[in-house]
Amino acid sequence: MKSPRFDGTTDTGNLKKLPDTPGVYFFLDEDGRILYIGKATSLRDRVRSYFASDILATRGPKIAKMLELVRSVSWQGVDSVLEAIVLESGLIREHQPPYNTDAKDDKSFNHVVITDEEYPRVLVVRGRDLAEGKFVAPIRSVYGPFPHGTQLREAVRIVRTIFPFRDKCVPIIGKTRDTGHEIRKKGKPCFHRQIGLCPGVCTGEISAREYGRIIRNIELFFEGKKSEIVRKLTREMHAAASRLEFERANDTKATIFALGHIRDVSLLKREAGSADAETGGIRIEAYDVAHLGGKSSVGVMTVTRDGVSDTDEYRKFFLRGGHAGNDLTALEEILRRRLRHREWPKPDIVVVDGSFLQLGVAERLFAGADWSDVRIVGVVKNRKHQPERLEGDGTAIAEYRRDILLANAEAHRFAIGYHRRRRGKDFLA
Repeated sequence: MKSPRFDGTTDTGNLKKLPDTPGVYFFLDEDGRILYIGKATSLRDRVRSYFASDILATRGPKIAKMLELVRSVSWQGVDSVLEAIVLESGLIREHQPPYNTDAKDDKSFNHVVITDEEYPRVLVVRGRDLAEGKFVAPIRSVYGPFPHGTQLREAVRIVRTIFPFRDKCVPIIGKTRDTGHEIRKKGKPCFHRQIGLCPGVCTGEISAREYGRIIRNIELFFEGKKSEIVRKLTREMHAAASRLEFERANDTKATIFALGHIRDVSLLKREAGSADAETGGIRIEAYDVAHLGGKSSVGVMTVTRDGVSDTDEYRKFFLRGGHAGNDLTALEEILRRRLRHREWPKPDIVVVDGSFLQLGVAERLFAGADWSDVRIVGVVKNRKHQPERLEGDGTAIAEYRRDILLANAEAHRFAIGYHRRRRGKDFLA
């Protein structure tokens, strides 16, 4: 068993040396053996909390007994809480420290499973289901155990924003009538495809080979090899640029940027035990209008914060003006009414359904309301009402493309549901 890499080591009397950054810490005995491995948002704060006077009450007798044996603390720093979660799990599995959770409890924990299929799925699976054979799909790789299920699912969601993958949708495969050979054909995009979290497995947009590259990057990430991914992607970016495939090179560059700027505020909240949805994070508000031939017109606002839908912040607007199907005047009414609510948190990004005309409505209203610093993005749809392109603030589009698409998809879903209920009431009336 190889020794872990330590970025630093200090005795228990000099904990101020620990950095105030995310990472993994190791409690060592007098012979340098690892007694316990843990993760932290702040290495300094987390480790120092173990040496408080009320340790027996806060940590329990097992940890209190362990601390009697601890003589030094080592640590390994990472760039994000997400990476700390992944690294901690791998190190515990490799070194099996005596004061971490017993291996027999792994059945109640969760694992990340990548299936062995032409288009592998990435799933969160309970250890019990793996041990008892309830999970029947062929397995390519397994990572874990992860003791905190909710935190793991949030971590997987963040990974998915960087490396879109398939979980439930079905690959589209057809057969020719004459020879019976399998062919790719176009299919209906799943929900995750519409918001950029599936690379198009369900629509036949991506080959098995290209999808395999994404899966390999996910495996490397869960193996704690982010630097290897970055080196590999950098080579791919330069190769694409040399072939004049600039769109592909740009997409790869965006992935490299995302890996270097992992946005895991939601994990920071969970790590701190806080569920306050109003602290920190990028707030995106998306607006949509729904009507039938200009009747029963309604509007909605949906909110995401760091890529997570905040349903408590959703708002409905029963439109009062006689818009007669005019989406521009309907949007103007919604935004005017929104601007009256100064008690609602101010958004960082506003998403409207449409192109430069809708953007113009928002820009004009925001300029008069001292909201000129709010970035505006328009989602342009095709004939099937699927996102075709984004227009507006280029920086917001580059950094928050998937979050914008999620907010827009939620607004459309919420607007349609509200309109149907409103239409039913109008019919009964």
